[in-house]
Amino acid sequence: MCQNLGKFEIVVSHYRRVKAMNVIVDLCVVPLGVGVSVGQYVAACQKVLAEAGLKHTMHAYGTNIEGDWDEVFAAVKACHEAVHALGAPRISSSMRFGTRTDRPQTMDEKVKSVETWLENS
Repeated sequence: MCQNLGKFEIVVSHYRRVKAMNVIVDLCVVPLGVGVSVGQYVAACQKVLAEAGLKHTMHAYGTNIEGDWDEVFAAVKACHEAVHALGAPRISSSMRFGTRTDRPQTMDEKVKSVETWLENS
């Protein structure tokens, strides 16, 4: 069943032709029903991200990930699958993510930009 969506249909059609889009994600995966220690579940997610070949940096309350949109979101799904496979009956995740079209940008560049502002202020 196809609906005529007017301008939205044209926009979606245009973006399907656009080259791959990079994304930077801040991901926090919280397994529920597994007790208070979640290190093994975090380690499983880190392994998934490494095996996916994605640049990622773990921090105290999550992981920053950068890469192609489809690859990053496939890895997020794989993280959920890995955590469930370890026995977590439920998972609650939060994500913040951003994209740019004006120029490429990496996580390192974003951090260095702020560090430069701190040094010069």
